[in-house]
Amino acid sequence: MNNPLFWLGLSLLLVGLSLTTVLIVTLPAMLALARAARSIEKLADTLERELPPTLEAIRLTGIEIGELTDDVNDSVQTAGEIVKQVDQSLSNVRQQTQQVQTTTKSIFTGIRVAWKTFSSKPQAKKNTGRASNHTSSFYHENSNKSHPPYRDITPTTTEDPSLNSDAWTKQEVNSQEINSDTLL
Repeated sequence: MNNPLFWLGLSLLLVGLSLTTVLIVTLPAMLALARAARSIEKLADTLERELPPTLEAIRLTGIEIGELTDDVNDSVQTAGEIVKQVDQSLSNVRQQTQQVQTTTKSIFTGIRVAWKTFSSKPQAKKNTGRASNHTSSFYHENSNKSHPPYRDITPTTTEDPSLNSDAWTKQEVNSQEINSDTLL
């Protein structure tokens, strides 16, 4: 056992066995790494083929979403304008309804006054040809006699001349004044 060649041979044998064992153990790992490298290469090829069209589709989808957002904003603005127009129309209808109510009340008041005037029994008096000191039945004792009675009625005017009762009311009151003067 003192022979150095023996020890050298034994050492070389052990080194060879160790290298063979390492080679046998690393061979499956090397094969697995080769398979992983081929898989990565296939994945890279697939991504290279599929990624640009996908990115283009995503870009086009973003553009379409932007256009749809603009359309929705325009639609919302249009709807807001329509709501304002409807609100304004409702306000106009309310105002016209109030004017029609006022006009109707004025007409019915005029008809009522005319009915009372024509249905009341006139008192027969002789016309002596001199001026009468009696006040007209349309004037109140405390009212200003220089103003005709139609000024006490607030006239309402509308856009539609057929609904304008101002001229009719003045004409009716004037005709009633004439009829009341002839009755006295």
